[in-house]
Amino acid sequence: MPTARPPSADAQARLLLLIDVFSQAKTSNGIEGRMKLAKLDFLLRYPDRFDRLMAVRRPNVDAGENPWLTGTIEQSMIRYKYGPWDPAYYALLGALTGKGLIEPKHEDAIATYCTTAAGHDVACALAESESWRPVRDRAVLLRRHFNLTGITLKNLIYETFPDIVEADWGTHL
Repeated sequence: MPTARPPSADAQARLLLLIDVFSQAKTSNGIEGRMKLAKLDFLLRYPDRFDRLMAVRRPNVDAGENPWLTGTIEQSMIRYKYGPWDPAYYALLGALTGKGLIEPKHEDAIATYCTTAAGHDVACALAESESWRPVRDRAVLLRRHFNLTGITLKNLIYETFPDIVEADWGTHL
């Protein structure tokens, strides 16, 4: 049986930046639920999908710089029961938690992910670098325009991208 790859540093950095942006909002204590995290990460990973959804929801807002200048996605997401999903989330969230960079809080069977003080410091240092600044900027746009419930995000994605709904479970997106 093949062994699972450990969570990559890039994937951890991407999720840390995303969680940190939502943790710093005055009206939020982080990202509520893995479904919301996955849908936000989908829009962060797939800039063409983000641009299309922005054009639908906020046609007069500049979508900013593509954070993935190479155009390649480190690891594609799969179609799962509630839309785009990455099986690596459990390992990624575990790694960030184990390093003391995020803190999951559980309330009514929903996990909320927020950065710790150390995680915020690391996220700020990443955001100062030329390569990660566009990722942080895109995460800020996500917070500003897509800080919705996980179910609402799922429904928006399904309405805007029927190819995802039509894809079989387990299909790479």
